[in-house]
Amino acid sequence: MRVLGAIVIILGLATLVFGIIFIPQANAGEQEIADTVAPLTLDEVSEKYDAVVVKYDQIKMAEEPAIQAGTAGPSSMYNYLGQQRALLGLAKASMGTTAFIRMMGIVSIFIGAGLIMTGVVLVRKTS
Repeated sequence: MRVLGAIVIILGLATLVFGIIFIPQANAGEQEIADTVAPLTLDEVSEKYDAVVVKYDQIKMAEEPAIQAGTAGPSSMYNYLGQQRALLGLAKASMGTTAFIRMMGIVSIFIGAGLIMTGVVLVRKTS
């Protein structure tokens, strides 16, 4: 039982360390996203994305038949809104990923602490 307790403690320490590492990584990722979408704030990304999608869909419906027929090329506004949609969509996805990583860091810390306590109980129980 002591060996099992020691293994559980080691696994708990490893999980705890990974949890502690995940949180600063999420913060660094969030800062990178904020730098990329500046001058927008992270709170404004979803609203701006929704507005760009509406405008993009309107222009797309107006221009797409001529583009498909080969009688016209996409306008600069069509291209601009397409690029904005892609950038803001990637920013939204990255924000979700960083939030998930932060949450997993917190969960890992709790799991690691629980494993350490369980391992300590197992070691003490056999003593």
